[in-house]
Amino acid sequence: MIIPELPNYLTSLGGGAYKGFIISLFTLTAAISRPFSGKLADTIGRIPVMIIGAGVCFVIGFAYPMVTTVAGFLLLRLLHGFSTGFKPTGTSAYVADVVPLNKRGEAMGILGVFGSLGIAAGPAIGGFLAHYYNTGIMFYSSSASAILSVVILMGMKETLPDKQRFKWYQLYIKRGDIFEPLVKAPSIVMFLSAYSFGVILTIIPDFSDYLGVANRGYFFASFTAASILVRVVAGKVSDTYGRLAVLRVSTLMVMVAMLTVGLATTPAWLLLSAAFLGVAAGMNSPTIFAWTIDLSNPLRRARAMATMYISMEVGIGLGAIVSGFLFGNHTDRIPYTFFVGALLAGLAFLYVRYGYKAPLNIESNALQDEK
Repeated sequence: MIIPELPNYLTSLGGGAYKGFIISLFTLTAAISRPFSGKLADTIGRIPVMIIGAGVCFVIGFAYPMVTTVAGFLLLRLLHGFSTGFKPTGTSAYVADVVPLNKRGEAMGILGVFGSLGIAAGPAIGGFLAHYYNTGIMFYSSSASAILSVVILMGMKETLPDKQRFKWYQLYIKRGDIFEPLVKAPSIVMFLSAYSFGVILTIIPDFSDYLGVANRGYFFASFTAASILVRVVAGKVSDTYGRLAVLRVSTLMVMVAMLTVGLATTPAWLLLSAAFLGVAAGMNSPTIFAWTIDLSNPLRRARAMATMYISMEVGIGLGAIVSGFLFGNHTDRIPYTFFVGALLAGLAFLYVRYGYKAPLNIESNALQDEK
């Protein structure tokens, strides 16, 4: 809801040169908090971790209108990242707990559809509120949405068996809590793919203004609407034909889509490219999520998901800060930011096509999961 308006909001505070930090600081904290959320979700439960994430989103939304300095704004972006560091980790583990092995791709597609609906509606609604009312109303509305999420979570049943009461020592993080080796492959693909999303989040608001798009949220709405249409189908296809078969197509599509976005010269071209990129992302994301669950140890499922999410946060954050640096508020440099994203997506394609070798124990993990 707030992302498309943040670059202008930061500029109004005198921080136009720091646009790359809008996303990168957020994702930095999200990545740092992932090992904690993963470990806690595997010990105290999925629902408490989800509530923490949504609660942070609620509190920070109210704080944005109160800051009047660039430093204060950037600090809030840093703290806001805890919401994404906790909520999706608990959510994905919760869904994996209740879904059978042969429907994981489809389930992740359905989860992605509802997430995408929020992502599609949010920027458009946020842009409307900021334009016809003010940014304060936009921030408060985002908080209201977060608290509704908490209300729903309070009525859900915990899925973690043998959950423990919270103890402070559970916050002690070891190396194994940061990186789960079993899910290295999907984490690599996620990192290389997520870089492009960091570029999109950072550059598209300015690119939309430059090309004369009326509402900065239109790109995200076009992108997300297209992704919604393919997510469930792509998930089912990955359940039937395998994760790699889908990823070989989707990563190649991300590469081509980033090239077409970077070459856009009209609003129509930009929005059509957004839809094509949305189709690619709609195939890519649920397949990577399902692949991560396939390879994970059921007893460390949330930590495995946290590892994958860390790679996503690092990819998005790096994409944001590098593209912000390359852009430097010079519109003639915009295409190059997207070309770098296309290059990394191409590397993801080469990895799933030629570099990845399936581990021998993947079937035993899957059978253990079913039991």
